[in-house]
Amino acid sequence: MRRWLFGFFVAGAGLALALQQHWVTLPDRWNPWAPLDVRDEPNLLTRYKLWRLRDDPALCRLALQSSDLKAQPMADSEPMAGCPLQNVWRVQAADVRLSSSFLASCPLAVSFALFERHGLQPVAREIYGQPVAAVEHLGSFACRNIYGRADARRSQHATANALDIAAFRLADGRRIVVARDWSGDGDAARFLHAVRNRACGHFDGVLGPDYNRAHHDHFHLDLGGWQICR
Repeated sequence: MRRWLFGFFVAGAGLALALQQHWVTLPDRWNPWAPLDVRDEPNLLTRYKLWRLRDDPALCRLALQSSDLKAQPMADSEPMAGCPLQNVWRVQAADVRLSSSFLASCPLAVSFALFERHGLQPVAREIYGQPVAAVEHLGSFACRNIYGRADARRSQHATANALDIAAFRLADGRRIVVARDWSGDGDAARFLHAVRNRACGHFDGVLGPDYNRAHHDHFHLDLGGWQICR
């Protein structure tokens, strides 16, 4: 068993070195060092590629350029009330209409683009036979602690690393609202539960009505590093 594990490790390290040195070529979507392309169907490497964006603004910019988001880079801000902003973009538009623009860390913007393309729209077409036309959100950046408590740790919203979504509007005008439709038994509830589940594949933290009362009316989506899907 130990020999097998050692051989596997050596083979993996050899392949990694070969890819890094360009001795072997693979399609970019299967190459862990190739930039993340939002248009590619997610695979086992997508999470790793997304993780790499956190400390590499240039790589994150390349990933954003592969998406349909319209976003503008924002200047880094000096720490203010303990909430500095770095590598943040203002997301102004997407394939879906947005209720307003929002600030997002670059990796969060990329995750939103992945979620919209590979999670949200496939669910809408599967259940309703049409795309989502608009997303209504409650904002992203807020310089505060979790739940606004003085003795709590900083919220992911304090670094624009989280987005709260409250409702969706379909192409035919139908509006699906988390607060109203989550607990039903029709297509709207089925859609919302499926969207929550798909979001868990694109974000670290996904919190909704099943988590606690504070999230009864929205999905909280973040890249805080802690895996939770409720």
